[in-house]
Amino acid sequence: MTKLGERLLKSAQEARAIARGEMEPARVFTPPSVDVAAIRKKTGLSQERFAQRFGFSPAAIRDWEQKRRNPDAAARTLLIVIDKEPAAVERALSSIAA
Repeated sequence: MTKLGERLLKSAQEARAIARGEMEPARVFTPPSVDVAAIRKKTGLSQERFAQRFGFSPAAIRDWEQKRRNPDAAARTLLIVIDKEPAAVERALSSIAA
């Protein structure tokens, strides 16, 4: 596994422990607003395919892009990672779906 993959896995395990109340967060991070349309277009995927690939609902993607709703903090975090390292997210998600 790559160092990035190891860090992502460790972060996911820490997030799970924090969500279960087993661990306190080291710091609180509130992700900034994100341009969902720009992130999706950068991947070259349609709204439907982007939603399928990354585990979002197509309706959520449409609503976010049309500014009817804003992604919650967790979705913004995932979108930021997709923007920076889409292949890492795809690898992580493919190992779950296998």
